[in-house]
Formats: sequence, C-alpha cells, structure tokens
Amino acid sequence: MNTRSVRTLCAALVFGGALIAGSVYALDKANEKTPINDTWLTAKTKIALAADSRVKGRQIDVETTQGVVLLRGKVDSEAAKQASADIATRLDGVKSVKNDLEVVAPAAREAMEDKDDAITTHVKEQIAKDTNLKKANIAVQTNAGVVSLTGEVRDLMTSANMSWTARQVAGVKSVKNDLTVKE
Repeated sequence: MNTRSVRTLCAALVFGGALIAGSVYALDKANEKTPINDTWLTAKTKIALAADSRVKGRQIDVETTQGVVLLRGKVDSEAAKQASADIATRLDGVKSVKNDLEVVAPAAREAMEDKDDAITTHVKEQIAKDTNLKKANIAVQTNAGVVSLTGEVRDLMTSANMSWTARQVAGVKSVKNDLTVKE
C-alpha cells in the first residue's frame, strides 16, 4: 500500500469513528427523555411523507409547534389525506396531528393554485397597507380559498384585525387564524 492509500484509510477510520461516537452519544441523550425539537419533527415528518408511496410529499406543507404537527396543502384523494395524517401520527415525539389537507383532483389543481396565489398576494397587500398590521411577522397561505394565518402577534386585537383584513379580500371563503399572542 502506498502512503496516499494509508492516509485515506486512516482518515476514513477517524471520520467513521467520530460518526459512531456521535451517534452513540446522541442515542444516550435520546434515552434521557430530552424534548424533541419542533424543527426536527418537521424535518422527520417531511422525510416520512416523501418516502411513503401513498402520498406525494411535495404537495404537503408541514409545520410543528410544541409537538403538534400541522399538515397543509392539496392532495389527490381522501386516502392520501388519511395516509398523511397516519404517517405523521406514528412518528416519535409527535403529540398530535392537525390535518388541514384539501382533497383536490389533479385536473382542477392548477386553476385552484392560481386563484390561491392571487388571494395570498391580495391579503399580503392589504396587511401591508395597515401600519399596525405590517409590523407583525406572519405567514399567509391559501388553500382552496381558505386563508391560513400563522405566526406571532403582540396582542389579541392585532390577531383579530389580521383575520378581519384577510376576510375582506375577494375570493376568501374563510380564515383560519393560527396566530399566537406574545407573552
């Protein structure tokens, strides 16, 4: 064996040993019942959805707050909607699953997504016009005409005004206010 091969082999052994040691350390820490991070649960859920052939994971948006997984987006069938919730529920660390997936036939999806994008844009524009609301850091998403508001606001009145502003936009069927008030 030449010197280069020996160096490569040694580097691989050191790197592999570090990976194994890190995994054992993480496993030991996981056994101590450490709380599972919401970001980790979101990533784990997205990976599980992408790996399952019953659903198209790219169609599903995943958010996690305090162990509660929120599924949003459009799926092809009721079976895919149920499978998505089942997949998320079975993951370690998930306390509960809120399934807000919409069942939309693939043929109708493109037209609906165009309308949803326009509604989202209009809601954001209306929020930006209000000096009190534009300061809030919120996310706006629309699925089948239902506007979802997520994020954190400073008080309950701001949350109510966000809902009212979104509801006034043409094409909005309803508003789901998932805003939390800062403590």
